[in-house]
Amino acid sequence: MSYAALEAAADIAGKRGADILGVFVEELNLVRSAGYGFSREVGSASGISRPFDPGILEQRMRRLADHARAALAGAVKRRGGKAALSVARGHVIEEVLALAGPDDLLVLGRAGWSSTAGARLGSTAQGLIRQSPGQVLLWCEQKLPYPNRVVVFLNDHDGANHRAALTAAEISRHYHQPVTIILGTDGEPTASRLDAIRQDLDVLGAGTRLRVMPDTDPITVARTLREERASRLVISRECALFTAPGAEQLLAALSLPITITP
Repeated sequence: MSYAALEAAADIAGKRGADILGVFVEELNLVRSAGYGFSREVGSASGISRPFDPGILEQRMRRLADHARAALAGAVKRRGGKAALSVARGHVIEEVLALAGPDDLLVLGRAGWSSTAGARLGSTAQGLIRQSPGQVLLWCEQKLPYPNRVVVFLNDHDGANHRAALTAAEISRHYHQPVTIILGTDGEPTASRLDAIRQDLDVLGAGTRLRVMPDTDPITVARTLREERASRLVISRECALFTAPGAEQLLAALSLPITITP
């Protein structure tokens, strides 16, 4: 999933004229674990338990870093632009946050090592989508047989809504997809509020439509996304849908790329 996310990042960087910084983190706790004489590792294919050798682990990490560097160079070569790889030893979330700024887009694969690709949110993704100072794209490979739409969720935070709408507009321009705006509300929205949202609709262009959802429980949201034939979801960290109970399970269950905006 990390390499799939790299291809997506390279595509976005090519469209934006941006540079790519790849981050390879040698997990400190893993290195420390290999230092104990009683440590063992179990082969994922063989199921055989063997000593967790520090020397072999160091070689493996260097080899993985070399593979990451080659993949980064290849992705950029196909699309143009500049790229670099940062190799650090520490804790993944801390090391990534030390490099990511508010104007950066952080692109992550959806799944952790211990799950099927795209089946759930890895612990690293969960931490970074909540703590990153800028946008986060949770990448998921998908092949849909029908015309797709970008769906953006709005809430009662006007500044966050505007940032989410601008992000949806950029995705729409790059991928030539129409946009659906979904407004989650506890009651009937006021006329002034709808007017403010319709100003964002003008930014999003032709084909944009607005849906009001008084009920934003995960099941209803998932059904609505299917009805809208969503290919991408844009949601702000300030949105109640993102902070509601069950939100992480919903995001994990959605098999589509998700952009989280500040």
